[in-house]
Amino acid sequence: MIFITAKFRVLPEHADQWPQIAGEFTRATRGEAGCLWFDWSRSIDDPHEYVLVEAFRDGDAGAAHVQSAHFKAAQETLPQYLAETPRIVNTTVPQDDWSELGELAVPDRG
Repeated sequence: MIFITAKFRVLPEHADQWPQIAGEFTRATRGEAGCLWFDWSRSIDDPHEYVLVEAFRDGDAGAAHVQSAHFKAAQETLPQYLAETPRIVNTTVPQDDWSELGELAVPDRG
């Protein structure tokens, strides 16, 4: 899978509205056939920073994402709300879902 993590520093005056600002893009991306997940989190250290964790089935799905109409629309509309260019880590990993973090295994509570 293609695994991507990106950090978005949002202008302070737009930080609280970022989930709504990016909402249409988020919903459209989650609807892509090759999207495994597309999840936003807000930094607990910097209230103006959002972290996006996304994954796509394979390179073809990733290519389809960046060629989509909603991605092109996001390229046009989202930068005006950002304080800087987002930073990204993009890699391919040989799995297709999350693995368990064995070092913090939770016993069966059943």
